[in-house]
Amino acid sequence: MLSVIILTRDEEIHIERAIRSVAPIAAKIFVVDSFSTDRTCEVARSLGAYVVQHEFITQSQQFEWAIGALPIETEWVMRLDADEILTDELRDEITEQLPKLQRDISGVYLRLAYVFMGRKVVHGGRSLKLLRIFRKGAARVKRRWMDERMVLMEGHAVTFKNMMFDHNLKTLTFFIEKHNDYATREAIQTLCEKYSLFASENQSSDEDIPRGGKLKYRLKHNIYDRMPYWIASSAFFSYRYFLSFGFLDGKEGLAYHFLQGYWYRFLVGAKVEEFDRALRRLPTSQARRTELARLSGFPSVATRETDDR
Repeated sequence: MLSVIILTRDEEIHIERAIRSVAPIAAKIFVVDSFSTDRTCEVARSLGAYVVQHEFITQSQQFEWAIGALPIETEWVMRLDADEILTDELRDEITEQLPKLQRDISGVYLRLAYVFMGRKVVHGGRSLKLLRIFRKGAARVKRRWMDERMVLMEGHAVTFKNMMFDHNLKTLTFFIEKHNDYATREAIQTLCEKYSLFASENQSSDEDIPRGGKLKYRLKHNIYDRMPYWIASSAFFSYRYFLSFGFLDGKEGLAYHFLQGYWYRFLVGAKVEEFDRALRRLPTSQARRTELARLSGFPSVATRETDDR
């Protein structure tokens, strides 16, 4: 009924938990690994997963390759990150509701919340709805350097009510390093859009965002992105922590909302400014791509490898 795809790199600490989380509902579990140096592949194979390795450029390209190359035989496909887990209630809901969906329903949004430093973060507007289950052949990946999304090519989507959790077991240092990398990628995406460095496929749009998220998207792109980043990041943190009751998440929530809602947003803005100072004086898109690749440390920015097919 359902095939699950998990993208990995050095996820030995998470992979067993992830596989066991979906094993009761999965006909096949595929692990697409980016040449891990730990026991990720060994553990996955020992649990019956189908493991392949493929060079990583971006999340969107890796998943796009996976849904096109893997021998998927089920009607439905699910994407799961290695540090995510399904609740028992969500597994039961998927088992019960997925076979009942009408043919015009091609996708399912799942609700995702975070666990940070051992505590569930349930305030601050951090409960997300993501398209994670789709009929084979009915969805594609919107290619982006950051915040890649599945997009339905046909049919409609529904939302299941129960939760899944992003619960990363690695250290706070890893969290900071990961978000530093994310900030670079988001800065690349911002400047690719500003200077139209790649195809229109990579431009931001609210067409693939669920109805409940469209207002947030428009506020971000029409107001937040036009503010100086040092003001915008402060305003965003205040909104999350005070107006959206992030303070109810305790001291762990304070650390999470500050790092993810202020420090990260500030870092993205600072990197955009740093890179843009060099790009704005250059005469051509190719020159800007080459310079952005040098500044960011991502060589593939200089090519059109991230462009639409």
